[in-house]
Amino acid sequence: MMKGQTFNRLLTVKEVAQILGVSPVTIRAWDKNGKIRTIRTPGNQRRIPEEELRRILGNTGQPKN
Repeated sequence: MMKGQTFNRLLTVKEVAQILGVSPVTIRAWDKNGKIRTIRTPGNQRRIPEEELRRILGNTGQPKN
């Protein structure tokens, strides 16, 4: 591993939607509008880095249950 490099878990759209209390459609819309950073897998599926979820939670407060 390179110095300063960290590895973050990649979460699915469904997992992030459940944590934030929104629908997967909302997560996809946020991605399209640049409100959340996603990466694409070789199969073209969206994944959200755990650090991005932490950033969103920092902006919105606690997740909805």
